[in-house]
Amino acid sequence: MSSRTVIRGGLVITASDEIHADVLIEDGRIAALAASATRAAEAFTADRTIDATGKYVIPGGVDAHTHMELPFGGTFASDTFETGTRAAAWGGTTTVVDFAVQTVGQSLRQGLDTWHAKAEGTCAIDYGFHMIVSDVNQETLKEMDLLVEEGVTSFKQFMAYPGVFYSDDGQILRAMQRSAENGGLIMMHAENGIAIDVLVEQALARGETDPRFHGEVRKALLEAEATHRAIRLAQVAGAPLYVVHVSATEAVAELTRARDEGLNVFGETCPQYLFLSTDNLAEPDFEGAKYVCSTPLRPKEHQNALWRGLRTNDLQVVSTDHCPFCFTGQKDLGRGDFSKIPNGLPGVENRMDLLHQAVLDGHISRRRWIEIACATPARMFGLYPKKGTITPGADADVVVYDPAAEQVMSAGTHHMNVDYSAYEGKRVTGRVETVLSRGVPVITDREYTGRAGHGVYTPRSTCQYLT
Repeated sequence: MSSRTVIRGGLVITASDEIHADVLIEDGRIAALAASATRAAEAFTADRTIDATGKYVIPGGVDAHTHMELPFGGTFASDTFETGTRAAAWGGTTTVVDFAVQTVGQSLRQGLDTWHAKAEGTCAIDYGFHMIVSDVNQETLKEMDLLVEEGVTSFKQFMAYPGVFYSDDGQILRAMQRSAENGGLIMMHAENGIAIDVLVEQALARGETDPRFHGEVRKALLEAEATHRAIRLAQVAGAPLYVVHVSATEAVAELTRARDEGLNVFGETCPQYLFLSTDNLAEPDFEGAKYVCSTPLRPKEHQNALWRGLRTNDLQVVSTDHCPFCFTGQKDLGRGDFSKIPNGLPGVENRMDLLHQAVLDGHISRRRWIEIACATPARMFGLYPKKGTITPGADADVVVYDPAAEQVMSAGTHHMNVDYSAYEGKRVTGRVETVLSRGVPVITDREYTGRAGHGVYTPRSTCQYLT
């Protein structure tokens, strides 16, 4: 059965345009746009009409960095693919790219199959996978080629977490050389984990056990050093590089320098680094544990460099690194030893609203909001123009967004499966009203109308920015 929906009267905002237009959706895809109140728009006929008068009509967000059900520190991220993708939809995100994990001693395929089994039939919105490469060997390198062919076109490596995900420089170089050949994109967690482990050991020996010391030992200079090293290894390999969760002024400077040299180097930051700081890590009574993530939160003065990087395009993407652990029963595993606090915080539901607030605060423009949250992540990871824009032929992943609605962020009202909000009590203006995923209403006038299993696995092409 053919189905048609028309969204009338809204301001359509994409990364390149703003236009008062009606949007015609047919069989899950954008069929046409026409300026509102014109003869062409009036000719649109549909089974369902959505009134977007006074609202924005924007592409569904693309969150290219989430960790649903991630095993970490003896526990698992508290959001399942079902709860996490439902929360994403509530926040105006219609595609996530999560991370499948290769366990040391196992193949990439085993890891990918495990994550497919977790996600299949449970997601409210569409999803894809990156592959975490924990064990670089000749078989792994061959598997990378096969994964690229089937739409897993990005591979994450870690310069942090020795004994868990860590790769040494030789392993990183080999994987980068392979990606230079097969078109894959290496994503790098850039922190000097070997040096950090020394500082952790020394801090604990001094009795410095509170959450705030997590930020103090993971020094900005060690993020910058690793970022520099990753860039130069990628340059030697002739490979592109995407640095995840950039948090520090010094790391932004390394990316800026590389891009000024014309290298295919890209950077992502996250809302927590733009809106939170070491002040949160220092909250008393172990409350700071809620804000333990890696890279860590930085002093507030780093935020200006991140916003500037987003404006100058030295940082291209804002993702969440959504990796929630409950304060009670998970974060408190690290009472008396900050190194045992599970690393990660919730945010998949908050990203689009926080970035809209950044528009109102004058940090970025409306179109830049859509660019860094929708279009660029879709291009970066081979999903554009199927995702990330509103144009004929694109999937009808569309959000009707009320730019005037006010809300207070709170664990009492969010939909993430976690017992606290990293933004508890924060007042923002702007809120999702209705969300369509491939033309199907997932959120309708602030009511959840989606279902587990609507979301489908989405293979990706290679990065669309490579010169």
